[in-house]
Amino acid sequence: MAGLVNVLATVAVVAIVIARQFRARAIDTDRRWWLLPVILAVVSLREPGILDAHHRAESAVLLVTELFIGLVTGVGWGWTTRIWTAPDGVVWTKSSKASGAVWIVGIALRAGVFALGSALGVHQDSSALMLGLAGTLLVRGGILTWRAQSVGAPSHPTTCHPTPSHPATSHPAPAYGGDERSAWKERV
Repeated sequence: MAGLVNVLATVAVVAIVIARQFRARAIDTDRRWWLLPVILAVVSLREPGILDAHHRAESAVLLVTELFIGLVTGVGWGWTTRIWTAPDGVVWTKSSKASGAVWIVGIALRAGVFALGSALGVHQDSSALMLGLAGTLLVRGGILTWRAQSVGAPSHPTTCHPTPSHPATSHPAPAYGGDERSAWKERV
């Protein structure tokens, strides 16, 4: 039953994340962006079936591979997400088409790891997928927070106003695969 709950929780988190990533959203750099990934990691690591008892070495290699894919997906997603500062000084984010491609490649690689594990006869628990997702969200959140701070994000986007030391600008921050449209075209 715990495996089914993990799968449903993972699917729900992925659905929410994917749905939200293509909408423009303000970034609050003081927010606890690391909390959800830490909760997912703790839930996945507390499960006893994360490693196959009969194939410990193989399942450990598959788990490390899953975690590596998750971290690389998070890096790709963080760097392909568009970040820009609106005229009021609020930093906004929206995933680009390249971010969607990163997700597709990440999912395909995870499916390949699962297929390889199945071909080797290794039992794979949903905990590995959840741990990989936690890694993806943690790295992506860290990169976006760092990028937002580097373009002058205020600590509280709803209450801060631009100052001479942090002037408002409408120039988007560099993102691989991001288009160079201004903030007003994003329907913010």
